[in-house]
Amino acid sequence: MKQISDLALNLKGSIIREMHTAAAGMTDVLNFTVGEPDFVTPRPIIERAFQSLNEGKTFYSQNRGILLLRKAIAEYHTNNPSAPLNADPNTEILITIGATEALQLALLACINPGDEVIALTPCWPNYLNMIKVAGGIPVCVPGYEENGFSPNPEDIEAAITNKTKMIMINSPSNPTGCVIPKETIAQIAAIIEKYDLFAITDEVYRTIVFDNQEAASLTVYPEIKDNLIYINSFSKMFAMTGWRVGYTIANELLIDRMTKLHQNFANSIFVPAQEACITALEECIPDTVKMQESYEKRRNIIYSGINDIKGLSCEKPGGAFYVFVNLSEFGMGSKEFCLKILDEIKTVTVPGIGFGPSTEKLNLDHYVRISYATSEENINEFLNRLDGFSNKFFSK
Repeated sequence: MKQISDLALNLKGSIIREMHTAAAGMTDVLNFTVGEPDFVTPRPIIERAFQSLNEGKTFYSQNRGILLLRKAIAEYHTNNPSAPLNADPNTEILITIGATEALQLALLACINPGDEVIALTPCWPNYLNMIKVAGGIPVCVPGYEENGFSPNPEDIEAAITNKTKMIMINSPSNPTGCVIPKETIAQIAAIIEKYDLFAITDEVYRTIVFDNQEAASLTVYPEIKDNLIYINSFSKMFAMTGWRVGYTIANELLIDRMTKLHQNFANSIFVPAQEACITALEECIPDTVKMQESYEKRRNIIYSGINDIKGLSCEKPGGAFYVFVNLSEFGMGSKEFCLKILDEIKTVTVPGIGFGPSTEKLNLDHYVRISYATSEENINEFLNRLDGFSNKFFSK
């Protein structure tokens, strides 16, 4: 048999899914792996999908997505001062299969083989794989715990070479919950302009921010508008992960080229799901506020609880629904730790080694990601089990 491609042979799977699978079949397991809201999609969204199905809208849509949804997205951003985008719905918006497809299309539209792409670590593991799929070379710039995992603009600039083509920004961040400060975003915008880089700003968690703050966005800098590819989805904002609807906003040329790629990969998105997203934007913004308030309560519980457990500590995340916990005092690697607590206290989490390469100053093997997109009852039970595990471990 012929050998399969080097890309397929060498591409790594997600450690998040690996740990999720490791717990499959076990009973009484508390699962803190997958970054997925535990809320059911708001009812008006579901009803709109039913209506669309009953009207027989089961055919292909335009490749770019239905115009009514693109208009609703354009209006949403026109009226959103924290992420202002005056996008033409006819030429500057593309509907995609979640934010995941949008990210891959953006990379394929911009990257040639051998181009370097700066990824700010710790990062969602798919970033690094997507860069490789596009033929690019990931260049990781770490952020450190003492700075809340926010990147240092000087480190970003030092990583730029004549092969650098793009930088990828994710704020609020998966896996750390870091909300990059406004001053840092401004410095990154200046770097993008100075070196004429493409920039992906992945803002799927931008409505999940805490402590009365807003997530700063690169979209407020008009001087880099043509360099910028804005990506969002309905998954986290409206608890619609399984609906698989995302979108991207960029200049006309990029959207045209990304649409051509999209034609060859997916063609179009299910029309009832697209129409349901219109209802989400028109009627369900109050639901996102309620979800955000619930996540903030959970954040407070898990942040205090983790820091009360011997051997564990974490920075206070400013957004998303993750804590990135330092376990270095246990003297074991992150995967060993995760497998041990899965076996002994039936809780499943994600090893830090899955979120980028370690460096001398940032050893990701000293961390574990915990998703608190679950009930307060589950969080408190998890903390009780983890406290018991820690007490037993350190009493030996």
